[in-house]
Amino acid sequence: MYLGQVLGTVVATRKAKNMDGLRLMLVQPLTEQRTPKGNVVVAVDAVNAGPGDLVHLVSSREASLACPNTFVPVDAAICGIVDALDVEAP
Repeated sequence: MYLGQVLGTVVATRKAKNMDGLRLMLVQPLTEQRTPKGNVVVAVDAVNAGPGDLVHLVSSREASLACPNTFVPVDAAICGIVDALDVEAP
């Protein structure tokens, strides 16, 4: 599980058959200090997030389990919208 910020929506008119109705979002992964970490990813939105939202994501097999139809071809899924983040200094 990792943090990210939603940058926008991805529009795909043609998707795999079992992905009909799933929203795709462009997400920038973040560190705990909310600084960019790694490349921007496309994630399936399981919680109706919007641009600017701080979200938590899962990847790999867990991402497909977040979808209504399991075993869809996805690498990342938004599983929650973060309301607050409390990080102690090291």
